[in-house]
Amino acid sequence: MASLGYARVSTSHQSLDQQHDALKAAGVERIFDDVMSGTRDDRPGLAALLDYAREGDTVTVVALDRLGRSLSGIVQTVEDLTKRGIVLRSLREGVDYSTAVGKMVAGIFAALAEYERTLIQERAAAAREAARVRGRQVGRPRSLTDDQIEQARILRDADRAMREIAETLGVSEATLYRAMRDVPRIG
Repeated sequence: MASLGYARVSTSHQSLDQQHDALKAAGVERIFDDVMSGTRDDRPGLAALLDYAREGDTVTVVALDRLGRSLSGIVQTVEDLTKRGIVLRSLREGVDYSTAVGKMVAGIFAALAEYERTLIQERAAAAREAARVRGRQVGRPRSLTDDQIEQARILRDADRAMREIAETLGVSEATLYRAMRDVPRIG
């Protein structure tokens, strides 16, 4: 069982020294670092830590905000570690996720994350509906126009192969089949 640490600062003008000192004092054997904003999802140090950590390991951070800027980002990382059987310790908050209190805090975080995901889904659904009501395109634009679909039907009625029709229209056969199924015949 390894004792791992993660340290992050937002800019190259900041130093990791204080976090390294605190992590080493807490008994951390190996530290993974990032020098970039916590809002970024492509943090190579955190990715390397998550790849390296195994069940039974302990990951220590100086503070939970080192794992990310948003609550949902932090909770997602905590959930990932917990599911994999990796214990998380946060020195500033004094939380050890292997204890009963730590598990309770993890449960509260999970509930908050679920609530936030629900709110995001509700806002997205409301935005899609508002756009639909105003006649705006919602989601990915269609690959074929109604006229192209009708042209495909005419070619199909003339016994042309679907592969040939798809090549003529510059789409895949799957897209052609889907479009012809989803759009009713004109006239």
